[in-house]
Parts: sequence; structure tokens; C-alpha cells
Amino acid sequence: MKSFTKELWMDVPKRRMIVDIHGDVEDCVAASGIREGMVLVNAMHITASVFINDNESGLHQDYDRWLEELVPFNPGTDPASGGYLHNRTGEDNADAHHKRQIMGREVVVAITKGKLHLGPWEHIFYYEFDGRRRKRVLVKIIGE
Repeated sequence: MKSFTKELWMDVPKRRMIVDIHGDVEDCVAASGIREGMVLVNAMHITASVFINDNESGLHQDYDRWLEELVPFNPGTDPASGGYLHNRTGEDNADAHHKRQIMGREVVVAITKGKLHLGPWEHIFYYEFDGRRRKRVLVKIIGE
């Protein structure tokens, strides 16, 4: 069995932002030389997610609005006024931790005949919830 590992580095200029990493993952699969196997793609940060869905900007805006309604940003530390206990650590990103739990940490995709084996509308994205700094994603491929 062969394996291939690569970290994708990126600068995320906004606090929350969806980044299309589909082509980068396809490039990793091609570089691996693996024809049959699996690829794991995971966010290496506890305030970010990797997910698969439609590459449609309206849907991405819907996600952003929905997540903000569920877990609004609030730098406060008092839950009685909408703040978060986690922010008592000195950070202001408690909402980002919750958003990551909702969207998940990683995806695993089959590789068939050297290509990602996805449905016709499936696309791979990185979703940052506490950006404005350099971030990375792990791509790990195993197979034959």
C-alpha cells in the first residue's frame, strides 16, 4: 500500500470564509499516483471545518446566515447577555468552536481510477470560522 501526505497552507483574510480546495485535493490525488484508495481531508484547526456540498454561492451564504443564527458571534463572557464561558480564556472565538462542531472536522472520499469518486454536484471546501491568519488542511491518501 502506498501513502501520500500534504499540508495545504492558506491565508484566510476574513473571520468567516469558505475556501474552495477541491482542485488542490484533486492535484494531491494526481500527485500521489494512487489509483484505488481513500483520501482524508481535515482541517488542522479547532475553529474550522472541511465539508462537501454544492459549489453554489447562494447555498454558502445560506450556511453563513444559518450558522450565525444558531451560534452568533459575541465576544462577551456572560451567557446571560449572549456571551460564552469559553471567552473567559481571553479569546473571543467561542462561536467558532461551536460552528466547527456543527459543520464537522473532515471528509473522506473514495479514489477510483485515480480520481475523486464523488457525486455530480459534490465539491470539497474548507470553512474558516476564526480566520485572519495563516491556516492549513491535511490531505492524507492511502491506497494502491
